Amino acid sequence: MHPAGLAAAGTPRLPSKRRVPMSQPGMADPHQLFDDTSSAHSRGYGAQRAPGNLGYPATSASPQAAFLTNPVSDMAVAYGSSLAAQGKELVDKNIDRFIPVSKLKYYFAVDTVYVGKKLGLLIFPYLHQDWEVQYQQDTPVAPRFDVNAPDLYIPAMAFITYVLVAGLALGTQDRFSPDLLGLQASSALAWLTVEVLAILLSLYLVTVNTDLTTIDLVAFLGYKYVGMIGGVLMGLLFGKIGYYLVLGWCCMSIFVFMIRTLRLKILSEAAAEGVPVRGARNQLRMYLTMAVAAAQPLLMYWLTFHLVR
Repeated sequence: MHPAGLAAAGTPRLPSKRRVPMSQPGMADPHQLFDDTSSAHSRGYGAQRAPGNLGYPATSASPQAAFLTNPVSDMAVAYGSSLAAQGKELVDKNIDRFIPVSKLKYYFAVDTVYVGKKLGLLIFPYLHQDWEVQYQQDTPVAPRFDVNAPDLYIPAMAFITYVLVAGLALGTQDRFSPDLLGLQASSALAWLTVEVLAILLSLYLVTVNTDLTTIDLVAFLGYKYVGMIGGVLMGLLFGKIGYYLVLGWCCMSIFVFMIRTLRLKILSEAAAEGVPVRGARNQLRMYLTMAVAAAQPLLMYWLTFHLVR
């Protein structure tokens, strides 16, 4: 056999290399089914770039921005602001008419020294001489500067403490329940409301010209809760004897306190002139003062006697 044929037979046949023609720039690939338009879009996208937009296409102004730059929108915003201000002023006037927030701040202007002195005055009012409320330019001074001024801090805290002590007393007797505690609190508030309304009606019928306000009445009538707390606590510690002793002392103290305080409010004309109480109208004023003071011990006993057994 020819050597060349042997060599051809023994050597493996290599696959033939096919030359693929390279496409020219700008010419489409003959094997590509669809035209590539991404480059055109990218060129168009780049052509739309603005120098100041960091490579992003310039966007047109939104309708909201165009509205805000409109003079008509400025007028609308100003008109809306004026309406809001008028509405706020109207609400403040109505709230202050029904709930005098500015006046309530006066009744809570207290400090620790005032609270201590006031509690001592409520428990032992017998040696106190000057019961006049101090004024500064026809305005009563804040309670923290005058121990005779009424406040709402002590009545509010005393009422909350009374409800808590009542719950403690009911718990020690295995009679505690949320409904019973709520009934205790609501009955105390109901009696306070009845007292205030009865006094206001009596002042109207007697035609008393006084600077005694409704908030003053709530403050003065709320001081009795201090003695009620003391009586119930002593009843829990020492039984019925401790309850009656402490409650009796607190009842006499609140009676004296109310007489000496209200006589300057209800009997202001006669007390200011130093004239003895005479005449039918002054007699009615004196009876009204005595009735308000006498009602405090009765309510103190009525709201606490069932808590001590």
